[in-house]
Amino acid sequence: MRHTLRQLEIFVATARAGTVSKAAEHLSMSQSAASSSLAEFERQFDVRLFDRVGKSLRLNELGQRLLPRAVELLARAEDIEDLLQGGMGFGSLKIGATLTIGNYLGTLIVATFLQRHPESRIHLSVHNTATIVQQIAGFELDMGMIEGSCHHPDLEAVPWLEDELVVFCSPSHPLASGRRASLDELTRQPWILREIGSGTRETFDQATRHIAARIDVRLELEHTEAIKRAVESGLGIGCISRLALREAFRRGSLVPVDTPELDLQRSFHFLWHRQKFTTPGMRAFIALCREMTAGARTSDEIPLAYIP
Repeated sequence: MRHTLRQLEIFVATARAGTVSKAAEHLSMSQSAASSSLAEFERQFDVRLFDRVGKSLRLNELGQRLLPRAVELLARAEDIEDLLQGGMGFGSLKIGATLTIGNYLGTLIVATFLQRHPESRIHLSVHNTATIVQQIAGFELDMGMIEGSCHHPDLEAVPWLEDELVVFCSPSHPLASGRRASLDELTRQPWILREIGSGTRETFDQATRHIAARIDVRLELEHTEAIKRAVESGLGIGCISRLALREAFRRGSLVPVDTPELDLQRSFHFLWHRQKFTTPGMRAFIALCREMTAGARTSDEIPLAYIP
């Protein structure tokens, strides 16, 4: 075999980082050693895997075809090494989660997984849906847990759990009376919403597409807790997952608004690259996710033992 796993590791790190210097830093090696190894790798097969654009490296067509195969081979090699060293865990997992899942489910699932498999290691990355999709498409993450849908042709989305957004307001707001709110009433309110690119915003925009031009978005925020605080202070009304609002509704610090004219249903999905090697660790993690949410029809029905 003319290539080594180390050469593939440097190639993958460079593809992800965009520069040899960042790849070398990630791999704890000198830039000159990484550059020499990458150059020798290309020279061995008389090929070019990157286009040089200024100081950055971008995968060319051949490099793009090689990347998923290299990532899969390295994952299998790591699995073999862990087995030969007597490991009982699943090695390392890089998992991405969108904000609602990450903040209200992800850390609890990860904690349980590590309690059951203490020799395993997990890196949990929490971002909005657009970022998680981009990272999985670039093989920066092994898998993701997202809210809503995914339209990327290279990624596999598998349904996990039903979820529902809910419009909400402060207890002193006129819409807190418990009656149904009409579309006309909703368009007269200032809104506090998630940013464009989040799964929550995508579901909201889809539900209000017929009145979108009339929606007054006063403030866009990246975090659900910030939206809850802004709505509590009377800045406007909001719309996020019922899962994120369960405790606030129970305490009475926020109040749901009945909006029968809006379809705010969506699903949580598991997500991975179609060309990604599905490791035993990934399969075990997905199985645990399903176990911890078993019996719940929707996300807000998950047993309280798992939700703070």
